[in-house]
Amino acid sequence: MAREELTRLTGTVGGPDGDDDDCPNVYRTKSGSFVVQGDVSDAFATRDGEGLVEIPEHILREAVRALGW
Repeated sequence: MAREELTRLTGTVGGPDGDDDDCPNVYRTKSGSFVVQGDVSDAFATRDGEGLVEIPEHILREAVRALGW
């Protein structure tokens, strides 16, 4: 899936420091699922094909607002 096929829900209006950094972000797919981009976390080991990312609370709040929830 190409990035252009995703709807970016966060990072378009600036973070708490006023930046529009590329990471972290939350995207929505055409099927309604979510893709989260963030710093890799090593909090615990995941199964093959899975990964963990860390994402600040303000990014998730921004994504919820973008969806109108």
